[in-house]
Amino acid sequence: MLWPMLAIALGFLGAAVLSVLALRVYVQVQRLSGQVALASRRIADASGDLERAAEDLARAGQAVRP
Repeated sequence: MLWPMLAIALGFLGAAVLSVLALRVYVQVQRLSGQVALASRRIADASGDLERAAEDLARAGQAVRP
């Protein structure tokens, strides 16, 4: 009777450990997705800034031409 109870207890303990690890992975994935979203917004903002600067530079180059 001892071995079946020990096997059940170890199985329950293993399931509990796996569920805790799965929860930690879920939390880290949520954090990573937030950071990816922030980075993509920053890249989009930088792209807009670069586009505006290129337009300004193009206008300035056209104004200098004889």
